[in-house]
Amino acid sequence: MPAPVPPLPSSAAVEDAPAEETTSGPGHRIRITLLMAGSCLPILGAVLIAPVLPKMKDHFAGTPGVDALVPVALTIPALSLALLAPFAGVVVDRLGRKRLLVVATVLYALVGTAPLWLDSLGAIVASRALVGVVEAAIMTCCTTLIGDYYSGRQRDRYLAMQTMCASIAATAFFVLGGAAGSAGWRAPFWAYAASLLVAPAMAAFLPKPSQTQPSATEPTVATEPAGRRSFPWRPLAGICALTVFGAVMFYTVQVEMSFLLDDMGVTDTSVIGLAIAASSVATVAGAVVFTKSGRSPRSWLPIAFGLCALGFAVIWIAPNPVVLTVGAVINCLGGGIMLPSLLTLALSKLEYADRGRGTGLWIGCFFIGQFICPLVVLALTAAVGSLPNAVGVLALAGTVGAAGLGATARRLPTAAAPVPAGQTMPAPVVADASPVGES
Repeated sequence: MPAPVPPLPSSAAVEDAPAEETTSGPGHRIRITLLMAGSCLPILGAVLIAPVLPKMKDHFAGTPGVDALVPVALTIPALSLALLAPFAGVVVDRLGRKRLLVVATVLYALVGTAPLWLDSLGAIVASRALVGVVEAAIMTCCTTLIGDYYSGRQRDRYLAMQTMCASIAATAFFVLGGAAGSAGWRAPFWAYAASLLVAPAMAAFLPKPSQTQPSATEPTVATEPAGRRSFPWRPLAGICALTVFGAVMFYTVQVEMSFLLDDMGVTDTSVIGLAIAASSVATVAGAVVFTKSGRSPRSWLPIAFGLCALGFAVIWIAPNPVVLTVGAVINCLGGGIMLPSLLTLALSKLEYADRGRGTGLWIGCFFIGQFICPLVVLALTAAVGSLPNAVGVLALAGTVGAAGLGATARRLPTAAAPVPAGQTMPAPVVADASPVGES
């Protein structure tokens, strides 16, 4: 009986076909540098204008609803990204990764710099919502291309690097926004124009991804003929639900750290900034641990959630700011391991033709968790009477999650189940030949 025909790629997949596999050399270094740069662009929307929000509020003091609209200008890109990333994934699979990435990177400069000449606060908030739309496309494309270009341990390494670069970029952009804000609240928006430098390089140097046979390190998964293949909703559902929960666990420290320190009498912004910077460094360290360990993402998840829960427990009982900061560092160390673990586990469930949609779905779930994080903490605080007690509840939830993940990991076989002859999952590789533009 002949082996089933592998799924036919979409038109984007056909147009994105290279020739041979190579994962080293100058072309590889340029490629991964551009993808990391692209992955850092959405971080601008989250932190760049945070230092100038008070100046924005003063400028639009006479605008009705200014107290709500100015903070929304900071957070609405994350909401747009969360809602639209799954749809961006569909577009990615249909139109092609590289083409959409280049177009979105150019649009990012246009909508990102719009507040430089807009005089209406409502129009600025609308432009910020569009920033989130474009960020959804950029983040989905960059992450999907990492999944397309690399496989196995190399893919895991670069997905972890994505977390590291994002954490470093967040700290750098916060400092940049504060420094530029001294020239006026509009000045930080000029930073969005930097994407105009990245877009031409992406167009010139990012090669076209392909669908081919798996590498020795890529797990083999059965596929169905094109007419019967369906999107893997069931394998992704649990990972996406866990991602929403993990995002809440991760962002609680980022969002609430200054309030926790303030409750202990720490009002010096430089001290608060130092404590937050220490937790950011711990996130990078966690991603490095994940990259260097050689453990599978599934085996890391119980440890990662356990570290997050331990960090929350230390924060809950902390008698002083130093111990509280230690708890934040432990929590963020777990977060730095957790994020690449969840993402690599999600990508391992996806075939080439579904990778854009699946990546967009995962990114959407992650940013939904980011958006609801302060709402969850607020509800818990109202229920248990104080912010530290709310963190204690999250410590308990993280402990239960870690125990459940540990029990699940022990029940699963260590080796992949055999696959019938002829049924293989195409794994992405890419040539480092001279890039050819997409038609």
